[in-house]
Amino acid sequence: MSFPVDLLLFDLDGTLADTKADIATAVNLTLRDYGLPEHAPEQIYAFVGDGVRALLAKAFESRGAGVFEDALTVFRGHYLAHLLDATQFYPGVPTVLAHFAEKKKAIVTNKPIEYTLKLIEGLKAREQFDAILGANSTPHLKPHPGMILKVLDDLRIAPRRAVMIGDNVNDILAARAAGVPSVAVGYGLGDPEILKAAGPDLFCERIEDVMALIH
Repeated sequence: MSFPVDLLLFDLDGTLADTKADIATAVNLTLRDYGLPEHAPEQIYAFVGDGVRALLAKAFESRGAGVFEDALTVFRGHYLAHLLDATQFYPGVPTVLAHFAEKKKAIVTNKPIEYTLKLIEGLKAREQFDAILGANSTPHLKPHPGMILKVLDDLRIAPRRAVMIGDNVNDILAARAAGVPSVAVGYGLGDPEILKAAGPDLFCERIEDVMALIH
């Protein structure tokens, strides 16, 4: 099965870039600053996908609004200092981006736009995307379809001529709400079986498989 597409929408963390180690570093440095026990990296990876506020709320286990708001600022400093220490594109991503050089491409992520832009610019890929939206770009995070709908409107693309590619159930739900087909990828932070159960239009184990699914 394959279908024609004019716009590829990509999630970022766990889909385009392997960011988990640097996120875990920043979370644990923040916890250390507050004298709190650090989490195993694998535990922090499971917190990723619903935005920074949700990530820190889980990491801090809701220790009070005052501490939490301050911790967001502390985390920001640590993550901006470390977000390119280990982060890189997953194998195959540069090949896929080059393969679809003539297609419009966008990033829609729940990651704050400040971090997203610094990361993409650090990976020397800013010019490969026609739009980059993150938390703060629209009022709602995925699974709300707002970010996807904004990109479709800005780039004047019909929903059925776009595809959302991501590793999180939020990506599948946001795409469905926007009327956009979805491709779930099984190599990222999401559980492949949970992703399949969410009913994406297509599923692939490697990002390169997308090249055979879309024309």
